[in-house]
Amino acid sequence: MDPAVVVEELVRPVVAADGLELFDVRFGGGALQVFVDRPGGGVDLDTVSRVTRQVSDLLDEHDPLPGQYTLEVSSPGLERDLRRPDHFRRYVGREVKVKTRPGTDGERRLEGVLAEADEAGVVVAGRRLAYGDIESARTVFRWGNP
Repeated sequence: MDPAVVVEELVRPVVAADGLELFDVRFGGGALQVFVDRPGGGVDLDTVSRVTRQVSDLLDEHDPLPGQYTLEVSSPGLERDLRRPDHFRRYVGREVKVKTRPGTDGERRLEGVLAEADEAGVVVAGRRLAYGDIESARTVFRWGNP
């Protein structure tokens, strides 16, 4: 099983008990990254510190990952990486930037409104893309009025 998925299953209840949402978990390059958010608002430094201690204790207790790694707990930020169908569904109607994988028909970079997201893929700026065709995607934050 993917180590990030194992960690996600362990961490989700702890984060939820603190009134937070587990946005994403990534493991690679010697780092375990845990991204948390508060529904309707962001997280402050005290919250990140508290969650870091809780997650660290949980990982020490269960030891789900091989070898040594650095734990990083943070907010997903203003411009959020979209990696899974649930991420894309959450931001339908918002502006996004997408980079397609080499060999995908059409321009590799596009920016526009995420019009649709389902289990198979998305529609951005009028273009249908399967998830497998997306190399990277993220929300776009603009200062000022939307």
